[in-house]
Amino acid sequence: MELQPIAQRFVLHWGEMGSRWGVNRTVSQIHALLYIAGQPMPADEIAATLNVARSNVSNSLKELQNWNLIRVVHLMGDRRDHFETITDVWQLFRTIISERKEREFDPTVEVLRDCVSHPAFAQEKQDVQRRISETLQLMETLSAWGDEMLRLSPATLVKVMKLGARIQKLLRGGNSDTPGTAVADGDAS
Repeated sequence: MELQPIAQRFVLHWGEMGSRWGVNRTVSQIHALLYIAGQPMPADEIAATLNVARSNVSNSLKELQNWNLIRVVHLMGDRRDHFETITDVWQLFRTIISERKEREFDPTVEVLRDCVSHPAFAQEKQDVQRRISETLQLMETLSAWGDEMLRLSPATLVKVMKLGARIQKLLRGGNSDTPGTAVADGDAS
């Protein structure tokens, strides 16, 4: 598959962003290629399109499968495995957020819960206990909020995001461009 300049720019940028998010550049580029292609592709075509080693593609495809971002499909008359990704941007967003939450966020919540419930927690300084408890409360609140947001339909989620922007503007006194007009913490109630 030959990528046109805009598609190529998208794939290259997705790879750059992936590396900033802690994901291997090739993994991200393969995901971007499958997303932009919108159709299943075999590993050898992916390798040729991106000009990367077949072994690198194979390892990257396994990682994408582990993240539930791609799946194997079979095409009639072709014995090769083909790979496709989610092409609905909202479903893709949900999958990425869910996977990252499960791998990165949830383990931190568990450690914080273990800290708070451990008998030695009472022996810590009051400031340490307070900070750990506050961090746990924040993370549990964010987790519950995130779970609720992920349950919303895309149309409702867009409305919630736009509503949040309007609320911010309202709290800033109607002009979101004016610095120093944000409502101080605790003054909004």
